[in-house]
This record gives sequence, structure tokens and C-alpha cells, in this order.
Amino acid sequence: MPFALVSPAFHDRSPIPAKFTCDGADVSPPLAVLDPPPKALSLALICDDPDAPGGTFVHWVLYNLPPDTRSLPEGVPTFEILRELGGARQGTNHYRQLGYGGPCPPPGAPHHYEFTLYALDVLLPLKGGPTKPDVDRAMEGHVLATSRLVAMYQRGKR
Repeated sequence: MPFALVSPAFHDRSPIPAKFTCDGADVSPPLAVLDPPPKALSLALICDDPDAPGGTFVHWVLYNLPPDTRSLPEGVPTFEILRELGGARQGTNHYRQLGYGGPCPPPGAPHHYEFTLYALDVLLPLKGGPTKPDVDRAMEGHVLATSRLVAMYQRGKR
């Protein structure tokens, strides 16, 4: 089976339940990791919205997940260091908070929320709530494989 990111809460290219958005509990969705490359030393996850009016909006930055991670529970705490996830770390999202901040698009067309999982050949030497650009720079040249799970969300119509 190929490297993949899936969720028991929604399917690829389908709506994300409101529970995982600003219209609900705003908790991270449960996710499952399938078959990471054997040479991976860590995993990183970035969730962003490329449809945001001001440009891509980052909802979650998570990195240094152990390569044997097979699932992320619903409602990952919004701490910088996640001891229950093998010491994984979270960065700063565009809400200027650590951890997950759910979809909250303006009314109108549906937005796409891209959960991209990276298998890396290194642990990233970042601390202090880095941003997506910081993580992107640190990952450069170290990505063994990627997988993307896309959710959609829409709030009212104009």
C-alpha cells in the first residue's frame, strides 16, 4: 500500500464535519498514516487553505512526529510539545496560535483544506512555534514522500 493520509471523519474531497471548524468544537480531526517509507526519520503535517481571500491560510503546522506514528487522535492539544505523540512539535498557524485552528471561511464558495503529510529523512531542528515557511525551509531537500488529504468546507452563500 502506498504512503497515505486518511481520516475516519471524512473522505478525500468531501466536506469536513462542522465539529472540526469554527462553527463547531474547532478540534483537529482524527487522522491515520498508512505505510510511511522505511527510511523516514520523522513526519510533518501542514494543513492550509489555498482558497483564502488574502492568499494561502495556514491552519496547522505539526512536525517531528515519530515515523512509526499511525494515527493522530481527534482533538490534538494545542501545546508546542506533544509528549503523547512521541515529542512531536507544533508550529504557529495564521491565527497566531500553536496547533490546529479549524476552517472558518467567509460566506461563499467552498474552500479546500489541504492536509499534507511529509515523510522526512531528518528531525527538524526547529523550536519555539515555527511558521509554515520556517518548516518548509527546514524540510527542503529532506522529503522522501508526500500524501495529501483534501477536505472542503463552506459557510453560507452570498
